[in-house]
Amino acid sequence: MTTPRPHPLAQRLAKALDAHPLQADQPTGAPLMCMPEVEEQTEHYLSIEHGDSADRGMLTGALGGMGGAFCGAFALLFLFEGRSEDALLTFLFAVACFVPVFLWEILHPMPLPILFNRRTREVYFEQDGELYHTAWDDIAAAAYSVSTVGPYTGRMGHAALEALLHRFGHPKETVLINLGSPLGKRLEMQLGFWEYLRAYMNNGPFFDEHGNNSDSREFAEIQQQVRNSKGAWTRLQWDEIKAQYNAKNGRNFLSGSDVVLLLGGVFFLPMNATQNFTYAIAKRRSRRQWPKLIRERLDPNGPTTRLVDLEQAGAE
Repeated sequence: MTTPRPHPLAQRLAKALDAHPLQADQPTGAPLMCMPEVEEQTEHYLSIEHGDSADRGMLTGALGGMGGAFCGAFALLFLFEGRSEDALLTFLFAVACFVPVFLWEILHPMPLPILFNRRTREVYFEQDGELYHTAWDDIAAAAYSVSTVGPYTGRMGHAALEALLHRFGHPKETVLINLGSPLGKRLEMQLGFWEYLRAYMNNGPFFDEHGNNSDSREFAEIQQQVRNSKGAWTRLQWDEIKAQYNAKNGRNFLSGSDVVLLLGGVFFLPMNATQNFTYAIAKRRSRRQWPKLIRERLDPNGPTTRLVDLEQAGAE
């Protein structure tokens, strides 16, 4: 009779609240749930935002989007009044607000996401120029409750979802990463996200609400609507108003909060659209930062050998 190996995070979990050790082939029973940190999900890989990458484009959106929109409106007003010189100066001011910060945000290196590669069944992570990874089938992960105490907020509960990876070529050097921010998350949410990742890696790329393989993208698309769609607030609020209209047959369906949220979405639309545009360009540029052996494995026609296989081959 063989003795089961202890979970690699058992010592850490012993000090945690309501801890759940996780494995790739062991379901938790939690309903699937996607998280806003999932920035991209394709047939071959799923990426999770890491670090301050979620804020990329925000400065350009504020200065270039909002500032540029106001300056552009004033420039048109001056132009209609025949004040072409004032219109030109206002336009140049708008350009000066937008271009420098836009160039800085797209050219400044962006933190690379955490990647789940279905083709090679691996997880990749980069930190300070070092590549970390783990085979999905052998992944050591855990979810547990944490609490923070603040002078104004009191005690607040959160939940973390972590995974253990090791440095490429140096198996004894490990790093514990958060699969998304734990702030504001409940344990049920993190377990549901783990089930979402399991469904993607084991049964994906597309699956139903039970995690079973499906030819339809509908469930994945619905789940990814939880992502903070910065440029879609207006559309989402309009869809909500239409849904209320249909549910109440056009009677007493519109509330004051609906109007405020819709107008607020319209007001911030230039900022959100500019931020999305900047983020998309910065994200495409950041993909070039991955080492060549990762870029090859993200290619649909690239090699399928795992990094752990390369390590073992190099050790022989």
